[in-house]
Amino acid sequence: MACEGERSPQKGFGESGSDEAEWEKVAQMRACVEAQDPAAKEVDNLTLRRFLRARDLDIEKASAMFLKYLNWRKGAVPNGFISEAEVKNELAQEKLCLQGFDKMGRPIFVAFGARHYYCKREMEEFKRFVVYCLDKVCSRMPRGQEKFICIADLKGWGYSNSDIRAYIAALDIMQNYYPERLGKVLLIHVPYIFMKAWKIIYPFIDKNTKKKFVFVEDKHLQATLLENIDESQLPELYGGKLPLIPI
Repeated sequence: MACEGERSPQKGFGESGSDEAEWEKVAQMRACVEAQDPAAKEVDNLTLRRFLRARDLDIEKASAMFLKYLNWRKGAVPNGFISEAEVKNELAQEKLCLQGFDKMGRPIFVAFGARHYYCKREMEEFKRFVVYCLDKVCSRMPRGQEKFICIADLKGWGYSNSDIRAYIAALDIMQNYYPERLGKVLLIHVPYIFMKAWKIIYPFIDKNTKKKFVFVEDKHLQATLLENIDESQLPELYGGKLPLIPI
């Protein structure tokens, strides 16, 4: 279904600093997706705009992406949320922490790659865990903020932690169903052997996401972290003042 010619009354527009032409495209997109799935009426304009931006403001491509998301959400999260009981094995590994905000007001994830073991991973639970975590970080975003930042700590990462299928599955969920949510990933303490896995993963990262991954050398670690995160919001592990609390 072609969508370029659609029109719809604007709902909740007028956010300061918004580009009028962009919001007009959002209105066109809304008319398109609501005509195909009434559930789209429950989704706000900021969400539609993220899908639109993820497809370089192409209304037809963004609409197709969004409708795919609606169908996926109905099956992946039938109750509207993922409960802790559904991801208890993943939570027990304490490989992800969520606390503090960077200087742009983005919530901070701290992920420990060496705490993930592919031999202990059950794929469907892992996918639910990814959704659980992304929903959790999105719920913590302050008004006016749509993105999060992640510190990916790979200290101690080895072959027993390498899980290409899980990494690609997580990327697929984030890129296709949570577009424009990732602000930046700071990869720290990266061992040389990780680069073998990275070469396999890299082609699966879309062009808008690739530039958000930043490899940080140990000698620049403290300066880079403090450039992005105030000391009061930085985990104690990295010289800050916040204790780490697993998600």
